[in-house]
Amino acid sequence: MSQCQPLPSLLPATWLLTDERSDAALVSAITRLPPGSAVVYRHYHLAPAARLERFRQVERLARAQGHLLILADSAMTALEWGADGIYGAPRALAPTRRDLVTIATAHSMREIGDANRIGADAVMLSPVFPTRSHPGAPVLGPLRFRMLARHASMPVIALGGMNAERAKALPWPRFAGIDGFV
Repeated sequence: MSQCQPLPSLLPATWLLTDERSDAALVSAITRLPPGSAVVYRHYHLAPAARLERFRQVERLARAQGHLLILADSAMTALEWGADGIYGAPRALAPTRRDLVTIATAHSMREIGDANRIGADAVMLSPVFPTRSHPGAPVLGPLRFRMLARHASMPVIALGGMNAERAKALPWPRFAGIDGFV
């Protein structure tokens, strides 16, 4: 069963997104996060049984550190696995469930509007800066990021080339990273 849903104003400031590239350093990255951070478990590359097995390993570690654990999957799977919430494109998350923290992804004004419409608890807006995962892709940059973030009716989490130093320089209270923690 999932944990109690936190109020959006109490959502963590620091978020780690998992993926294939970060798997080898995942244990170290999770233990280095500030207490009460969040882990978004993705690991799309694994077959279903292996993905669940790795989730259980990440879950034990995240819970021991007091981290929120969000699953990039369906609400049904998140409830079955005991995640605190779900993560994904707003169209895949609707309708929002009140028994799960809902983290929408956005890259444009339209997707911010979609996140607003479904009542997401937070939105990850990206990419703020260049990323290793999408080399050469267009980025929002600080000004466009702030302009889009103003239209969100929920907390915005900066993603894309983010780490603690960039979050301070942006400045932005909530950020997520993949490579920024490994």
